[in-house]
Amino acid sequence: MKHGFRSALPALLGIIFVTSIAFAAPLKLDSTHSKVGFTAETLLFDVDGQFGEYTVEVEGDKSKPANAKIKVTVKVASIDTQNQKRDDHLRSPDFFDAEKHPTITFTSTSIRPKGNQLIVKGNLTMRGKTKPVTIPFKVAKGKNGAGVDTTTYKGKVTIDRNDFGVGTDSVAAKISLEDEVELKLLVVTFD
Repeated sequence: MKHGFRSALPALLGIIFVTSIAFAAPLKLDSTHSKVGFTAETLLFDVDGQFGEYTVEVEGDKSKPANAKIKVTVKVASIDTQNQKRDDHLRSPDFFDAEKHPTITFTSTSIRPKGNQLIVKGNLTMRGKTKPVTIPFKVAKGKNGAGVDTTTYKGKVTIDRNDFGVGTDSVAAKISLEDEVELKLLVVTFD
C-alpha cells in the first residue's frame, strides 16, 4: 500500500517530464496508451498503481530539448492501485497526506539528449519535501496500429519513499513495505 503510493508519484512526474521535454507545441498525448505507474514491494507481494490526473506545462522548441523547461503537477487524490481501501490509506497522513499536500510537482532543471534517450533532471516535490531526481527516457518514433505517427517515451527510476516522508511513521510500512519504489513511465504522443 505504501509502496504503491511512493512509486506512483515519481512515475507520474517522469511521464510528465518526458512529455514536456518532447513538445514545445501543445501536447497531443495518447491518453489511451500513456501511463504514469509505479511498483512498490511488500514482504508478500508487489503493489502496482498509477496517477490518473496530472498537467504538463512545457516551454521551448521540441527540436531543441536541451532548452526546454517542464513543469508537471500531479493530483495526489487520483492515485489508483485497484483497491479503494488501500488508495484511501495512501491519501491519508500516513502516506501522501493529500489534504495537506494535494499535489506532487516536478520542475526540470536540465534536459540532455543522449543517443536514443533524453536524460531529464529536475526537482521533485512531495509532502513539502524537495529532492533532485534524474530520469532517463528511451525515445522511439513510428506508426501506431492505426497508421498514425507517434513518439513513445519510456522511463524508469527508483526513489526512496523516506526521502519524501511517505509512510515514514506508518507501522504497517515499517513492518512490510520496502523503502525503494520503482516508477514506470510510458508517454505516447501523436506527432
